Amino acid sequence: MEFNAGVLIVGASFGFFNLVNRVFGRLPVPESALRNTWKWRNISTSLVHSLITGIWAVLCFYVHPQMAEDLIYTQSCFSHTLVSVSIGYFIHDFVDMIRSQKLHQSWELLFHHTVVIICFGMSVLLSRYIGFAVVALLVEINSIFLHLRQILLMASLPASTLYRLNSMLNLGTYVVFRINTLAWMTRWLVLNRDNVPLFSYTVGSLGMAVMTAMNIVLFYRLLRSDFLKSSREGKKDREHKEK
Repeated sequence: MEFNAGVLIVGASFGFFNLVNRVFGRLPVPESALRNTWKWRNISTSLVHSLITGIWAVLCFYVHPQMAEDLIYTQSCFSHTLVSVSIGYFIHDFVDMIRSQKLHQSWELLFHHTVVIICFGMSVLLSRYIGFAVVALLVEINSIFLHLRQILLMASLPASTLYRLNSMLNLGTYVVFRINTLAWMTRWLVLNRDNVPLFSYTVGSLGMAVMTAMNIVLFYRLLRSDFLKSSREGKKDREHKEK
C-alpha cells in the first residue's frame, strides 16, 4: 500500500471515530452516568474500536495465514488497512483526552497511545512489521470486555449477572489475548533480534516493556476489584449472618 493511501486511511479513521463519538453524545445516557457524559461517550467509542479491530485482526490471519509465518515482510492490503485504521482511532482518542481531561487524570493512557502511535506509525511508513502490529491488535478482543465492564459500572450494574459473566470473560480473555500475546510478542522479538534493525528493535523493546508493565498493573487492579474484593465482602457477609 502506498504512503499516501495509508495517510488517507488514518485521516478517514480519525474522522469516523470522531463522528461515532458525536453520535454517542446524542444518544440517551443512563442517569448514573450523567455526572460524566464525556467518559461515557469515550468508553462507548473505544468499545466500537475494539469490536471492529479485534474481529478484524483475527480475520487478517484467517484470510492471509502466511502472515503468521513472517511478521516482518508478509502483509496484505487488508492487514495494512487495519493498522492504519487503528492509528486513526488512537490519534482521535489522544486528542479527545487532551481536550477533555487534565493531564494527571489521563497521563497513563496518553503515554500508552503515544507508544502505540509511534510503533504502528513506523510499521505503516516502512511497510514492515505489519504482521507484528496485527498480533498486537489481538488484545482488542479482551478490550471489548474491559470497555463493557466500565460501561456496566457507569450504568450502576456491578451486582448484575451480566457484570459477573463479563468479569469472568474479561479475566479469561485477559490471560489469553493480552498476557499470552504480549509474552509471545516479546519472545518473538528476542528470537528475531538479528533480523530487526537496531532502531526498530529498540523501539519495539521499549514499547513491549511499557505495555507489559501497564498490563501487569491493570491485571492486578482487575483481580483486586472484581474477585478479591468480592471474596472478602462475601466472607464478611457470611460472618455477619453467623453472628
